[in-house]
Amino acid sequence: MHTKRNDTRFANALYCEAGGLELLREAVTLAGVNELKVPEVFSVSEGQLQMTEVDASPPSDTLFRALGKGLALIHRLPQSHVGFHRDNYIGLNPQKNGESDNWGDFFLEYRLGYQVGMISDARLRDQFSEVLHLKGNILAAWLNEHTGAPALLHGDLWSGNVMFDRASSWLIDPAVYYGDPEADLAMTEMFGGFGKPFYQAYEAVRPLSTHYGRKREIYNLYHFLNHYNLFGSAYLASCQKAFNSIENL
Repeated sequence: MHTKRNDTRFANALYCEAGGLELLREAVTLAGVNELKVPEVFSVSEGQLQMTEVDASPPSDTLFRALGKGLALIHRLPQSHVGFHRDNYIGLNPQKNGESDNWGDFFLEYRLGYQVGMISDARLRDQFSEVLHLKGNILAAWLNEHTGAPALLHGDLWSGNVMFDRASSWLIDPAVYYGDPEADLAMTEMFGGFGKPFYQAYEAVRPLSTHYGRKREIYNLYHFLNHYNLFGSAYLASCQKAFNSIENL
């Protein structure tokens, strides 16, 4: 059993994580995925989360294929709305949520708008807010036009939130909500990607849209803004590049 301590300033952070893990575990079961697993939660409090311990080992192409196929099967499970019924956390920042039937509006307000509002530099905050003000309706309509049914998203799917043992791939540290599956895929590519076996296995089950390249820039803007707000100027150029893409819609 692995015990995780609450090192954040948020009293309910581990409760949100535990709830996300349970949702993902249910989805893995519903999707009938055998090689993709999620830690079982044994107990949770403000101070600690007790869950399955993963006996970590180096990943193989076979396990990356299992991860890709399993994630695609989870993304194919039908969901009734976008967003989420409660706020949770994306890394060490709050993740604002609400339930909606409009993906474009949700992403504009609760993902991009919320992060822009957290920027401490008033000049930069105003600059980015102006882009969202001028282009927000176009962006929301474009996302709605090119997005299909919502799926349960891991929400924070980079390599640090995936583990492997000798037989299985494991999803950890989720920031769950419901939305465009390609938002999960986009984040896997932020820091080097998961490799061809993963993407080939995913696309064999759930092919990517023809607009995925531009959507990837827009969806990863949320995470670049979050990283800018947490860690500073090293992520500013990536934010500005994505805002330029929005201005050109």
